[in-house]
Amino acid sequence: MQVTPTLTEGLKRSFTVVIPAADLQGRCDARLAEVGRDVKLPGFRPGKVPASVVKQRFGESVQAEVTEKLVQESVKSLLEERDIRPAMQPKVDLVSAGTDGKDLEFTLEMEVLPEIPTPDMSGTKLTRYTAKVADEVVEKALNEVAERNRKFETIEEDRPAGKGDVLNVNFVGKKDGTPFDGGTADDVNVEIGGAGFIPGFAEQMEGMKPGEERTITVTFPENYQAKELAGQEVTFDIKVNALKKPVNPAIDDEFAKSLGLESVEQMRKLITEQAESEYNQLSRMRIKRDLLDVLAEKVDFEAPQGMVDAEFGQIWSRIEAERKNGGLDEKDAAKDEETLRADYRKIAERRVKLGLLLAEIGRKQDIQISQEELLSAMQQEARRYPGQEQAVFEFFTKNPQAIDSLRGPILENKVVDYLIELAEVTDKEVTAEELADMPDAD
Repeated sequence: MQVTPTLTEGLKRSFTVVIPAADLQGRCDARLAEVGRDVKLPGFRPGKVPASVVKQRFGESVQAEVTEKLVQESVKSLLEERDIRPAMQPKVDLVSAGTDGKDLEFTLEMEVLPEIPTPDMSGTKLTRYTAKVADEVVEKALNEVAERNRKFETIEEDRPAGKGDVLNVNFVGKKDGTPFDGGTADDVNVEIGGAGFIPGFAEQMEGMKPGEERTITVTFPENYQAKELAGQEVTFDIKVNALKKPVNPAIDDEFAKSLGLESVEQMRKLITEQAESEYNQLSRMRIKRDLLDVLAEKVDFEAPQGMVDAEFGQIWSRIEAERKNGGLDEKDAAKDEETLRADYRKIAERRVKLGLLLAEIGRKQDIQISQEELLSAMQQEARRYPGQEQAVFEFFTKNPQAIDSLRGPILENKVVDYLIELAEVTDKEVTAEELADMPDAD
């Protein structure tokens, strides 16, 4: 194998690789011999098919197979011999496939990982913000659970519906006078003054009585999920079945048992534990963010542009989707596209640099990921798809690349833990609101 460097510029590297025709032919002949021993053709005994026939039938496919394997082996050998660590999958272009007795020749282009210095963490100070779960937070959560499980009692009094009342209705939605899919329902409870599924829907029912019928006109939001209805004006024929009032259940042991729990105290305990878990996650996010800010200031190096481009592409796809749906925050919405692109490209570059830095620290410190940690990550991912847990596990089992996607976040968190231990950390108790008020992240 003859290797000729053709470019060394910053992190960019390119090579021309030539494999002599004799080497390629030798590998092809050996592979054809293997095929000849195993192939079964009409009119020939197994293993007795003439080499000329084997070559005629399988020569082209064998050459393609051998060429692909030889290129893969050559790339691997080149990278190992020259101690090159590609930032992304190298680009391989075939110059000559080695047919008709010619040498096999291809070019190899890539960006390499930069030299990443290890940051000096001595003197680094971090604050770990913590918060206790207040009693009023637990009580508010209990009331919200009760409200989600409220009952509706019929009001016998002959009067029109007012704010806070609930009308049980049948309705038929029509567009241009024709009923549309998903627009018809019976025995639906609609709270007057509550959040309707379309702005103006519940509001126009105020004042109606049982037995009354009314046609109302509403306009679907521009970002409504059903594209054929988004921004469209429609009518609903409403018929009122009954006037009701919502009644929240008493928050006691009987209510807790109706939810499958032992007592209201167990409910309080579970709510407290859930809130503590959320506070711990917020605390973790804040100290991690502060640590990343410190690292960004301590270390600087050239980021592979291919990785930055890929990261920016993912970010920009999300930004475009949010802009299309009107979901951009006020700051971003006020920027022109050139400014917005420049800002998010800086964010992409920061992410790539910090990702590479954390990975390099993990490599130098030999921080390992156990099978138990991977299994736990798979279980957590599977829980996101109730009823499909087994399918999720099978997906990870059959797709090593999918498992690799779990390794990155695990390794990052372990490296973050390692670096936090090196820093001087001060605990500071704050309110839940202060804990949640994290500065803008990337």
